[in-house]
Amino acid sequence: MSDRYLAPTGADSVFNAVVGFLTRVGLPLAGSRVLAVRGRSSGEWRTTPVNPLRVAGSRYLVAPRGHTQWVRNMRVAGGGELRKGRTSEPFTAVEIADAEKPPILREYLRAWAWEVGRFFEGVDKDSSDERLREIAPGFPVFRIESTR
Repeated sequence: MSDRYLAPTGADSVFNAVVGFLTRVGLPLAGSRVLAVRGRSSGEWRTTPVNPLRVAGSRYLVAPRGHTQWVRNMRVAGGGELRKGRTSEPFTAVEIADAEKPPILREYLRAWAWEVGRFFEGVDKDSSDERLREIAPGFPVFRIESTR
């Protein structure tokens, strides 16, 4: 498994704060949600803005920055909540194997490259499946299933 992780810059932190605020008040940017996951050590809720993606009838969360804290927490917690305004959707999460990621990564880049494309370092929606498989270990992906 790759240990790829890109720390947010100051500008990224400001952007995430604005997107998170807008989503919390019920005005999500392009379908964003606030992901809430229990901390693996503290058990406290930890939140971050995310871009859920629907592919072939299933929903996914992709970690464009790599093996972040929310990814590590998700692996332990096995799920969390997607929040928008006053609504909260509890879900379970299943991590996707690297071999299954290319079509999901391609759709993620098609939908969200304007926001996260720079984290993919030259890989885009038109990259080959082989190239997407090469980078897959550095981009955790979870299938999310509502528990309601």
